[in-house]
Amino acid sequence: MYLDILINIPVEKGRVTCKGIKGITYVYYELERVYDPVKKYSLPKWMIIGKRCEDDHSMMYPNGNYLALFPEADLPGSYSHDERSSSQHIGPYIIIQKVIKEEGLDELLRPVIGKDTGLLLDLAAYSIITEDNAAQYYPEYAYDHPLFTDDMKVYSDTKISEFLSSVTIDQRIKFLDAWNNAKDHRQHIYISYDSTNKNCQAGDIDMVELGAAKDNEGKPIFNYSIAYDRDNSEPLFYEEYPGSINDVSQLQYMIEKVNGYGYHNIGFILDRGYFSRENIRCMDNGGYQFIIMCKGMKELVSSLVNENKGTFEESRSSYIREYDIYGKTVESYLYPSDHKKRYFQVYFNDHRCAAEKDQLNERINKMADWLKQQEGTSTAIPDSFKKYFDLVYWHEGKEDQKFSLACERTDVIDQQIRLCGYFVIITSEKMTAKEALILYKSRDASEKLFRGDKSYLGGQSLRVYSSESADTKIFIEFIALIMRNRIYTLLKEEMARTHRKLNDMTVPGAIKELEKLEMIRQLNNTYILDHAVSKTQKRILKAFGMEAPEIKDELKQISGSLMRSTGGYQRREADEDGKKNDHD
Repeated sequence: MYLDILINIPVEKGRVTCKGIKGITYVYYELERVYDPVKKYSLPKWMIIGKRCEDDHSMMYPNGNYLALFPEADLPGSYSHDERSSSQHIGPYIIIQKVIKEEGLDELLRPVIGKDTGLLLDLAAYSIITEDNAAQYYPEYAYDHPLFTDDMKVYSDTKISEFLSSVTIDQRIKFLDAWNNAKDHRQHIYISYDSTNKNCQAGDIDMVELGAAKDNEGKPIFNYSIAYDRDNSEPLFYEEYPGSINDVSQLQYMIEKVNGYGYHNIGFILDRGYFSRENIRCMDNGGYQFIIMCKGMKELVSSLVNENKGTFEESRSSYIREYDIYGKTVESYLYPSDHKKRYFQVYFNDHRCAAEKDQLNERINKMADWLKQQEGTSTAIPDSFKKYFDLVYWHEGKEDQKFSLACERTDVIDQQIRLCGYFVIITSEKMTAKEALILYKSRDASEKLFRGDKSYLGGQSLRVYSSESADTKIFIEFIALIMRNRIYTLLKEEMARTHRKLNDMTVPGAIKELEKLEMIRQLNNTYILDHAVSKTQKRILKAFGMEAPEIKDELKQISGSLMRSTGGYQRREADEDGKKNDHD
């Protein structure tokens, strides 16, 4: 193969020669001379380095051999590899591209975003693969990863900043409308709803206010929430709102938004932070079902546990194999004025029991050791210690009070120990403990994404300086969540099919393993696989329905795209005789 560029034939007397074969003149370079003991003289060893231009005999079309022999040669035009690494990590790109096609993201985004759709998808993929979204580091990522932009174009951080400021609210709303319009609104679904907040470092961002941040850095914050479908297989929509608005009041507004998207036969799966009489009354009035975790060791929970303790923990009929846990359903009222009974799902887990006992004992021991050190001092003892200790003081004078000793409140501690390993989920509609747990556990995906968000989807603080850029970053974050949630679901389903739990079948584990799948650039600018697809990588790709033939086709397409993106020159094919001589 020959590059479609013309260069001067090297001038090295005695080492470069031209030889015509069937009308084509090839340029040869003498590598060395090898002594022939039979003929008793040295024979030259030649290599073809190019094909002579018939219009100008001082010029030639070089091939890969020339590039190897003259690596420092100054090639004309824009033939350069500087924008792209010779080694490309293609594995994550393969599965993300598969997800984009299956979810129809490209088809939904392109009418809305236009020519910058590829860049948006690249930024979403970048946040998943690198667990970061800082624009200034994107070019480094693009240097050694395939891209979704046309011709895999690598954009600068300046272009990215311009793009972040260019996406309008109308574009974002149009995508969310199209995304939700494609869903089946007739089915009874549970929407798993959760929220988090972000600190804002600087800038003129309209929605940031001082509020109750979960990670309080003393900076203005804003909140945002995401609604998922019943199985948490897909995020449905998101919302952002000022930091002073708490989760409880926002939930009531979100119910109206759900109706606006056409979802009517719905229920909600909510975290313990939404457990309030006001929220439950709101859902009752709207006719919405709910599944909600009850807060901590509240009196209602402890009384239910104590009443049912010993009635199900060793019963095989109460065993939930999927989670290695025991469960029982109890009907009761939430509060004295409640107008209808709810279904309390009481659970017990041996492993959780042991872990919680260890944590409780360790906490009590540390508190006791600290109290021992304070004896005879005037140190103020925190109120939290009074739950587990009776504190004794003595007075030297009227105002000089000193701490004397602490006695453990063993009755309180024993009651806490008896509650270890138990937790309660409340449901508004009748279902078994197993059904409720499976539904509630389905939100694990969204919880993991929210926890991961602190590191890879926007960070603990949003690093932008305008409302437009902040809005676009959150929008990109939502697209990334769609991708990542689909990856999570497919990997989880594959583990369920094989009954094997493997570290490389988690999203971070799969991404890390697939990053090892590389294509390397050859001297003729073509890309080939560095090594065969490993057994582990095949297992991961199988979760996405990709077998050997499809993997092979994907590799060919990526190789072609990479080849076009590096140098941009087409190869000139020699005729059959020329090809034969290439191998001489």
